[in-house]
Amino acid sequence: SAKKRIITNEKRRIRNNAYKSKLKTLTKKVSSEIESKAKTAEETLRVTTKYIDKLAAKGILHKNTAARKKSSLVLAFNASK
Repeated sequence: SAKKRIITNEKRRIRNNAYKSKLKTLTKKVSSEIESKAKTAEETLRVTTKYIDKLAAKGILHKNTAARKKSSLVLAFNASK
């Protein structure tokens, strides 16, 4: 069973890294759209927020980490208006 745990842990590590990588990409996209005051910034923010919630529900992100990330994105968005 220890061998099985090693295999499943590796699978989950790779999957979690993929999720986190996508999150970083989305976060950078939102930030750049906010800075350039693009019209699509609000939609991208909504998609990113939804994705952060999904990761928190799956346990990939801690709920407080998710809340902090969402809060900082929304603050930046509101400040740009």
